[in-house]
Amino acid sequence: MQPIYSTFCSWHLFRTLGVMKQFTSLLNRLPLELVFWIGSIVAILMLEPQLGSHLSLCPLDQLGFDWCPGCGLGRSMNLLARGEFKASWSMHPLAILAFGVIFHRIWNLIRNLKTTHNYG
Repeated sequence: MQPIYSTFCSWHLFRTLGVMKQFTSLLNRLPLELVFWIGSIVAILMLEPQLGSHLSLCPLDQLGFDWCPGCGLGRSMNLLARGEFKASWSMHPLAILAFGVIFHRIWNLIRNLKTTHNYG
C-alpha cells in the first residue's frame, strides 16, 4: 500500500503535466511574434517624447555609454506618428525606415497566419 503523500504527489504531478500540456498547446497556437510587434507599436505610440527621463532598455545605456546608434528612435517614431516630421527627423532620421520594417513584418506575419491557419 502506498503512503497517502506519495499518492497525492503522483496525482498532483499528473494534474500539473496536464495543465502544462494545455498551456504549451495554447502557447504554440498564439502568434507570439505578431503580438510582440503590435505591442511594440502600441508602446511607441503611447510614449511622451518631450519627457526628459524615460525607461531605457538599451544595453549600451545600461553599461554607461553616452551614445548609442538607436538612441531616440522610439521617440522619433512617436513624433512621426503624431505628424511632427521635422522634429522626428532631427531626433533620429531612420524612424520612417523603422516604421516600414515593423509594419512590413506585421503584414507578413498576418499573411502567413491567414495562409497556414496554424502560425507555423
